[in-house]
Amino acid sequence: MQTNFSLAQLADPDVNAAEKILRACVHCGFCTATCPTYVLLGDELDSPRGRIYLIKDMLENDRPATPEVVKHVDRCLSCLSCMTTCPSGVNYMHLVDIGRRRIEDTYRRPWFDRVMRRALGFVLPRPNLMRVAMAAATFVRPFAGLLPEQLAAPLALVPKTLPDASPTDRPQVFSAAATKTRRVALMTGCAQKALAPEINEATIRLLTRHGCEVVIAEGAGCCGALNHHLGQDGHAFARANILAWSREIETGGLDAVVINASGCGTTVKDYGFMFRDDPKLAAKAAAIAAITRDVTELLSEIGLKPPVRAGGERVAYHSACSLQHGQKVRAEPKALLSAAGFAVVDPPEGHLCCGSAGTYNLLQPEIASRLRDRKVANIESVAPEIVAAGNIGCITQIAGGTTVPVVHTVELLDWATGGPKPRGLTA
Repeated sequence: MQTNFSLAQLADPDVNAAEKILRACVHCGFCTATCPTYVLLGDELDSPRGRIYLIKDMLENDRPATPEVVKHVDRCLSCLSCMTTCPSGVNYMHLVDIGRRRIEDTYRRPWFDRVMRRALGFVLPRPNLMRVAMAAATFVRPFAGLLPEQLAAPLALVPKTLPDASPTDRPQVFSAAATKTRRVALMTGCAQKALAPEINEATIRLLTRHGCEVVIAEGAGCCGALNHHLGQDGHAFARANILAWSREIETGGLDAVVINASGCGTTVKDYGFMFRDDPKLAAKAAAIAAITRDVTELLSEIGLKPPVRAGGERVAYHSACSLQHGQKVRAEPKALLSAAGFAVVDPPEGHLCCGSAGTYNLLQPEIASRLRDRKVANIESVAPEIVAAGNIGCITQIAGGTTVPVVHTVELLDWATGGPKPRGLTA
């Protein structure tokens, strides 16, 4: 794609990065076939190619975001399916994030939208605040029918039973239960700690059982993705993680930073790019990104212990977009589930998003619900006993549309190799 930026414009690091990305696009349109919003809505501007044109025009002409640009960029899920499809290697992930920052800087949203987005960006990365908000939501839920759709949507996602905080989330070290072969830092995250603390507990049991000493680092927390994809500044969260894990590297060494929420993993693996212009943190950020692994990547490297139970349950594996498209981790989770004794099946249209996408199901509930219903129909068509996924957002989203139990992949792997039966299968 031909671009026409001035030297003054290219002095801006975001514009400079965007110009390189735009030049890689050849207008082929392959991305439209796998874009969830284009598949649903059929509007060229709700495809990656259409959004690329809108962002190019906004940046190249140095103009503020218009309502039209905001509408179509806001409808993007950042599922990154287009990046898997693109034959030219267009880094759409970085481009749409640049577009979102420009929108945040130049466009004044309606007051309700502003308040909603700021509230999400403040509450969701802070587990204690999120627990308070979910507790309050349980009292408001009976009146959900009287609320605007954008307030009713978050209420529908709040679990009916609120889990207690887990003692495993505080900074500490868990010794390897077998011969120690690796020392790893587990990112405990933010929303997942409040919604499903059992996922971190299962991850710790699974890793220690497989010879890992697991560190919960002092000062580490939210990865910054929720704010980053809202167009807000998530660098403070990311910076805290980089410094916390760098201290662990310097004092005891780390073989990996392990992530069990794939949306977070995609962002942490991108820390090198996020801090490319920070002279103090660029090298540390790149080093952290280089050793970051999804939990299924690490377990594939280690090799799963033989299962200790009969198994055989029919499991539909939902490949989270951030895992299959963002991190290119596709085969490992299914291979591990099969090795654990489960009968793994692939639902149709596995490349399409479930509609969760961070805060998307809260901000675009109508489109998100249509995508969820389509995903659930595809999953139920293969008649599974269990659905497995590697991202808390997907788990929450899909569970809202089906009676088939939806659990994290690590919970099933933990169960198969000696851990307790997942809470989601006993409820």
